Parts: sequence; C-alpha cells; structure tokens
Amino acid sequence: MKLENKVAIITGSTKGIGKAAAMIFVAEGAKVVVVGTNKERGDATVKEILAAGGEGFFQQTDVTDEASLDALVNATMEHYGRIDILVNNAGVSGTTANMNDISSDEWNTVLSTNLTAPFMLCKKIIPVMEKQGSGAIVNVASMASTGAGRGGLAYTSAKHGLLGLTRQMSMDHGRNGVRINAVLPGPIDTEMIARVLTIPQHPVCMKIKMSPATRAGAPEEVGKAILFLASDDASFIHGASLAVDGGYTIF
Repeated sequence: MKLENKVAIITGSTKGIGKAAAMIFVAEGAKVVVVGTNKERGDATVKEILAAGGEGFFQQTDVTDEASLDALVNATMEHYGRIDILVNNAGVSGTTANMNDISSDEWNTVLSTNLTAPFMLCKKIIPVMEKQGSGAIVNVASMASTGAGRGGLAYTSAKHGLLGLTRQMSMDHGRNGVRINAVLPGPIDTEMIARVLTIPQHPVCMKIKMSPATRAGAPEEVGKAILFLASDDASFIHGASLAVDGGYTIF
C-alpha cells in the first residue's frame, strides 16, 4: 500500500474530487480526516470509509475561519498524533463577473476560500511536518492557474496565486522534508461544472470535444494524480504542477 498508516487531511472531501481522493487514499492504507461544511455528507463519507475497511473521521470545518482550522488541526493531532499529508482541495467557483461588475464581497469570498484558506492551513501544518521530518502537501489548483478565460477574474487570480504559493513554499520548506506540489484539473465532471456539461454548444463542451481525451474527466482520475504526488512514488518531485485535463490546455 502506498500510504499505509499515513494520516491525511483532505479539505472539501465530502463530494467531488476531494471525496474521490479520500476513498483512493483509504484503499492505499491512509487514515483520512474528512473535511467539509455539510455534516450529513461528511458522516456519509466516513460511513463509506469504514465500510471499505478504512479508518477516518469527519471534522466539520469552515476553511475561511481560522478558529475552525485550529480545531481541525487539533482534532487530527488528538486522534493520530501526526499529519503526514495535506490536500488543499476545498474551493468555490464564484462569479464570472469582470472588473467592471465584480463586487468586493464576491472577490473576497473566492480569494478567502481558494487562496487564503490553503495559506492558513499550510501555515499551521508545515511546522508539524517539519518537526516530524517529513510530509507532503498537494494543492488542488486548476487549469485556470496558467491562463485567462478559464474561470473568471477572482477564480483565475486565486488559482494563479495558489500555484505561486505552491512553488514558493516548496522552495522554503523542501529542505526540511516537506514536499509541496499542485494538481491542475481541467474540466472534471463534478457539481462545479455539471450545468455547463449539459449544454453541448457551450464553449467549454465544444473545446472538450476537440481536446485529445474528447471528454470531461472523472473525479477519480484527479484523485489518482493526487495520490501519486502525496506518495513516496513522487519523492523527487518538488514544486511541480501536474495538469490533469485531458489535453484541454495544450491548445
């Protein structure tokens, strides 16, 4: 097993990519802390984990609230005494309004969830990993991390920032045993873009059909990439960004 006895925190893991990653991690031997705002979904995910013979618990968390993040870290340390893996997956798509129309509140909502929250959680967990002498962090960025027109002003700005944060943290903490990388999902069949995928004439759907994969991705396909970067198979990979987009962004 690639993650035997590893303790992993995965934010936004009650659905979509985060839940897929959680189940994949459990299958590889990890103890998973399921993180989200919806208790019903969180409890259901833990029930699936236990039914699969895995171990984990749900911590209801608002990633934009520092006290809630402190409670997450403290609960994990109380349960398991260590944190080996952090997956910053929680995110919101937010508005597609341009500079003329976006409000400060809309901007702040997207930035606080998609960029500030990963920063705050890394700030709390990296010292734990450095004390252990090892750890792996995987930030779930986006194809919007490398180009415009893929998510709107706030989302694109936040995901560009998350990629920069990944690279800088890798430079700052890699020598202390903490590997930090990012995955860049393209169009993945989750709730975030479900409506778009039902409109064949939508530009995203039209480009998907022209991409090498000719289809949207499955959450599990991103989950497997996250597993790779979190595992010892990626021991020589630092500060990297792995596109999981079916070739959507190569043209």
